[in-house]
Amino acid sequence: MNELESMRIFMRVAELSSFTQTAQYLNLPNATVSTAVQDLEKLMGTRLLHRTTRKVQMTQDGMIFYERCKDVLIEFEVLLSLFQQQPNSLRGRLRVDMPTSFAKNLVIPLLPEFLSSHPFLHVELSSTDRRVDLVSEGFDCVVRIGTLHDSSLIACPLGEFKMMNCASPSYLQQYGVPTSLDDLSKHQLIHYETNLGSKSVGWEWFDGHTTHNISMAGALTVNNTQTYEAACVAGLGIIQAPEVGMRHLLEQGTLIKILPQYTAKPMPISLLYANRRHLSARIKAFMMWLGNILQPYTHCQL
Repeated sequence: MNELESMRIFMRVAELSSFTQTAQYLNLPNATVSTAVQDLEKLMGTRLLHRTTRKVQMTQDGMIFYERCKDVLIEFEVLLSLFQQQPNSLRGRLRVDMPTSFAKNLVIPLLPEFLSSHPFLHVELSSTDRRVDLVSEGFDCVVRIGTLHDSSLIACPLGEFKMMNCASPSYLQQYGVPTSLDDLSKHQLIHYETNLGSKSVGWEWFDGHTTHNISMAGALTVNNTQTYEAACVAGLGIIQAPEVGMRHLLEQGTLIKILPQYTAKPMPISLLYANRRHLSARIKAFMMWLGNILQPYTHCQL
């Protein structure tokens, strides 16, 4: 095993704080992972990791070495990319996370096109509504929809999704069609909170300058976009969601758009990655492809 491979293994152990999890993630024997780190420590002449029965953490030298490893591996990938001008020359694994509905409705249907253009690339696609930790969980990049709060990551804007309000025909038959904000006091809102137990912001609407919130009743709170959509179809209340995800239900008449003049602020879409100095060829190719497939649905900012 060469030094570059050992460095990659060491970085994954440092990020996951576990030899066992690293072995599982890289599909390597535990002994191979342990030997790679030991060989690096012998080569560097210092201990890089503290090992206990409960966890693994970097030493002071290990933290310095980890940061330099990132630079070396990035520079090596950039160097390789100078001689890999053909699109299908991209190789290796791209590990990405994105919201479930985004993956289901937009990415998966068109992913064969991307993989066909890069036949030597293997994509590991995680789709979840929880916010994964990009570094500790080993992702190359993540797609996030909504306002960003993590300043430690590099964010590339992909555009914005227009928002809409909708409800099912059965719900509107029971409660009536609201025509003003005052009417909302007689209606039910399906609340969406990533962390259950958090206080709902209620109905949101954007006047072009400021976001306004109106408290609303609602018997259901969910933390999953598919459940959010299903609850609306079942007639449990009104939802506020990106129009792109609801388009097929509107066309079928399963959901009906309401109060179009009182929608929430457009929702930004961003691709986040960790490396500050260079953007890997794999991430760049995926980012450009995402920007292209989003163009029919939003103004692309790439």
